[in-house]
Amino acid sequence: MRTDLMRKGAAVVAAALMALSVGSAYAQTQGMERRDDRRDDRAGARATKQACKAGDEKSRPECRQMKREVKQQGRQDGGADTPSGQ
Repeated sequence: MRTDLMRKGAAVVAAALMALSVGSAYAQTQGMERRDDRRDDRAGARATKQACKAGDEKSRPECRQMKREVKQQGRQDGGADTPSGQ
């Protein structure tokens, strides 16, 4: 009976620790949120440029311009993942 109580207590403590660790994965300040948004914008622009280069129908300057447009769109709309034109 005592071991059952110990097991239940250990399970409760483990569940509480897991729940607390999940909550700390999110941004804690507005600055962190802005940084995460910028990182997402850069990653989206990078992916756009790579897809453009893989397509072979556009030149390097055209792919660079597409990347710039995606980054600028991210700045203007507050960090949404996809440009409004798509």
